[in-house]
Amino acid sequence: MRLTILGGGGFRVPLVYGALVGSEITELTLYDTDPVRLGVVRSVLEGLPPGPRVRVAESLDDALRGADFVFSAIRVGGTAGRVRDERVPLAEGVLGQETVGAGGVLYGLRTIPVALHIAERVAALAPRAWVINFTNPAGMVTEAMAAVLGERVIGICDSPVGLVRRAARAAGTDPDAVSYDYVGLNHLGWLRRLSAPGGPDLLPGLLADPAALASFEEGKLFGADWLRALGSLPNEYLHYYYFRRETLDAVRTADETRGEFLDHQQGEFFARAAESPSRAHELWERTRLEREETYMADSRAATGGWQRDSCDLDGGGYDRVALALMRAIAAGDGTRLILNVRNAGTVPALPADAIIETVCEVDADGARPLPGAPLGEAELGLMLQLKAVERATIEAALFKDRDAALRALALHPLVDSPAVAARILDGASAGN
Repeated sequence: MRLTILGGGGFRVPLVYGALVGSEITELTLYDTDPVRLGVVRSVLEGLPPGPRVRVAESLDDALRGADFVFSAIRVGGTAGRVRDERVPLAEGVLGQETVGAGGVLYGLRTIPVALHIAERVAALAPRAWVINFTNPAGMVTEAMAAVLGERVIGICDSPVGLVRRAARAAGTDPDAVSYDYVGLNHLGWLRRLSAPGGPDLLPGLLADPAALASFEEGKLFGADWLRALGSLPNEYLHYYYFRRETLDAVRTADETRGEFLDHQQGEFFARAAESPSRAHELWERTRLEREETYMADSRAATGGWQRDSCDLDGGGYDRVALALMRAIAAGDGTRLILNVRNAGTVPALPADAIIETVCEVDADGARPLPGAPLGEAELGLMLQLKAVERATIEAALFKDRDAALRALALHPLVDSPAVAARILDGASAGN
């Protein structure tokens, strides 16, 4: 089988390559608009155990022809674009983050037209290929691409699987053997049931155990009192919603935003690795560990500034999610994964073609969402509002519609005024 990675010069591409060792993938094609970054990534791959044959494509069309799977992990505008997405909202006193709040809307406006072009070229050149989308904001980008590719595009994220694995360990059971109920949108979901094979739901006992909750990332982020009151385990990104004042204060008082940190860190890594290709793998490993250790540092600063430990760092990884999805489609064995797919009636209040993030059964025909318990009013209300934001963003990106863009920003729960939304939109436009 042949896999193409769009964004082949991305920092995390070596993780995917490492996961492919011993897999069914026989050829890996890399495509990127930045030849320097692509060259560095190839040097990093040379320091890993041998995997599939690597080919560098000279154009998007060349990359897509003959592909069985297409992994989209692009970053339109690079890390410099992320810096602007975060700083423009912060200047107006609201959260800037690449997938959450105004920053996520700005990133979506810039990314969706490029993602749609990719979808159109896949449909023309590789109509039988499966597209696995990790490009953020993953939910709205997947929904936009699905208008062209239908069910042959599936969005992935490593946050839900990390939550499940950490919660299972805290509950004293095998993370590889649990069943679970998880539903929401990308970066806006809740783990609502967790059980060992044939056993009772372990979640109530975990939520009632402050010591167990304090042993893993989400328990420390949200706190035992709030989790007990909520009755579920939220995705870590919900910290921006539930503790918006604290996280905003932490971001505004930090020396730099996450985007600025990554811009500096990755810029230094790629420059040094380009000068010393023989050290590329060593430099990459060191940079990767620092990146993982500082993940969501603003939210942790808002809850006491604790450091991530080995349990928090071992979340599953999007590379392993992507490989599990490809294997399930190729083998047709009915694997269950948390994925971003069309709703198809799973959440009756949302349109059938709306992309949600939930537990799916995957076989040779793709991914189908499984039925789950009804959502509570609070969770459903937040999902409905965020879906309206996502759809307005897609409309604005497709038709260059300022009114739709203003609606997307002003309706977001983390933006507190249409006047602020208008100034953010103007500020973002001035910077492009």
